[in-house]
Amino acid sequence: MTLSIIIPTFQEAGSVGATVDAARGLGPGVEIIVVDGGSSDGTAETARGHGARVLRADERGRAPQMNLGAAAARGDVLLFLHADTLLPPDAADSIAAILSEPAVAGGCFRLRFDDDHPVLRMSSALNRFSFRLFHYGDCAYFVRNSTFREMGGFHAMPLLEDLDFWLRLNRTHRVVVSRSSVLTSARRFRDVGVVRQQALATLIVLLYVFGVGAPRLARLYHRFTRFRTREVA
Repeated sequence: MTLSIIIPTFQEAGSVGATVDAARGLGPGVEIIVVDGGSSDGTAETARGHGARVLRADERGRAPQMNLGAAAARGDVLLFLHADTLLPPDAADSIAAILSEPAVAGGCFRLRFDDDHPVLRMSSALNRFSFRLFHYGDCAYFVRNSTFREMGGFHAMPLLEDLDFWLRLNRTHRVVVSRSSVLTSARRFRDVGVVRQQALATLIVLLYVFGVGAPRLARLYHRFTRFRTREVA
């Protein structure tokens, strides 16, 4: 198995170095591609300095940036990683064990936050279950490259491109949730307020499942977070 890790970034100079270092710790055969959306804070330079291959995206947004990285990747397995999320040391071994079963097309990791708030602990606990609505992009999706291409990659959406991909993958393929956990930053929860952010995220997911379009949901999300958070990819 050859693994390519794709990290979309925008203004992530403070986080991307540690993320790339953790990915490099998986072994010398792992390809790490950072796809930057035009950061002005030195994100690309930081990522390059830590050993990642850096691409510049003409179109900013997680979906187009991840698709660009996937198109350039050489690995037969793709892993999509947020810039503020650290992979566990056994990530490559866990993926190899899961994908040793030919019927499995991909999966994700369990999730831990760098914050001990009770709501975040509960969210992490739910990640242990295989129910597909409990796993989002910060869980670090991985998928066979051939499957990703057959699916047409991530759809261009202003919000929930990760959940859209995960639901499509679940509908047509077998996926497995690793017993290992990634560690992700709770900065968005701290910026917005843990309870407020969790409630808003839950509402948006439920509205999406019941047919509300991503553009309307993006406007709703922006309305309730724009004065509390910085812009991210």
